[in-house]
Amino acid sequence: MVTAIVLAAGSGSRMKSSVKKQYMLLNGKPLVYYSLEAFNDCENIDDIIVVTSEEDLEYFKTEIIDKYNISKVSNIVAGGKERYNSVYNGLMCIGDSEYVVIHDGARPFITVENIDCIVNRVRECKACVAGMPVKDTIKIVDEKNNIAQTPNRKTVWMAQTPQAFAKDIIMIAYNEMMKAEDDTITDDAMVVEKYYGIDVNMVECSYNNIKVTTPEDIVIAETFLSRKNSLK
Repeated sequence: MVTAIVLAAGSGSRMKSSVKKQYMLLNGKPLVYYSLEAFNDCENIDDIIVVTSEEDLEYFKTEIIDKYNISKVSNIVAGGKERYNSVYNGLMCIGDSEYVVIHDGARPFITVENIDCIVNRVRECKACVAGMPVKDTIKIVDEKNNIAQTPNRKTVWMAQTPQAFAKDIIMIAYNEMMKAEDDTITDDAMVVEKYYGIDVNMVECSYNNIKVTTPEDIVIAETFLSRKNSLK
C-alpha cells in the first residue's frame, strides 16, 4: 500500500491575502483541490492523509473533502509550527502502508502521471524526489553576498514534491530528527539524507509543478490552468 500525505497547513503569509492560499480559487475551485484530485485519481495511491491547521479541520472536511468527493482521504490531522512538524504529525497517522508520498498542497499542477513515476521509482530505490534541472546559472554567495562558488549547472536540480520513501526509512529518519530538535530541515529528502544516510534519487517531473507562494504565482497558475483547459 501507498499513503499520500498532502500538506495544507500553511498560513500563506507571503501571499498577502486574507484568504489562506490553499483556499484561494483557481478557475472556481480551491487551490488545494487540484493536487488532492490527482492523488485521488491515481490508482497507485491507496489512501490520503491531509494535514491542515487545527482551526480548519472541520472546514476542510466539509468544504473540500466532502464537497469535492475526495474519497481516498482516510484522516485529516492538525499540522504543527513548521513544515516538518506537520509532516511528522501526518506520519504518525499512517497505518500498514509500505510507502509514503509527501506532497505540498500548494503545488496544484502535479499529475497522475507524475505521481505514478514517483511511486514506481520509490519501489525501486526506497527514496526519491520529484524535481527538474535548473535553467539558470546558480551562484553560491558568502555572508557579504559576494559570489563564493558557481556550481556546474548540469548537477543542480530544483527539488519539488512529491517526495516518496519507504515508510520504515522515513519514520526512522524523522524520529531521529525530532529527537535532535533540528530546525535546519527544509524538505523531507534532507531528513533522510541527514538521519538515515541513504541515496535519494531525483525523478524528472515538470516545470509546471510550481509551488504557489506569492501573488505572482497565482497569475502564473491561472495561466497554466487556462492553457490546460484549452487543450481539453
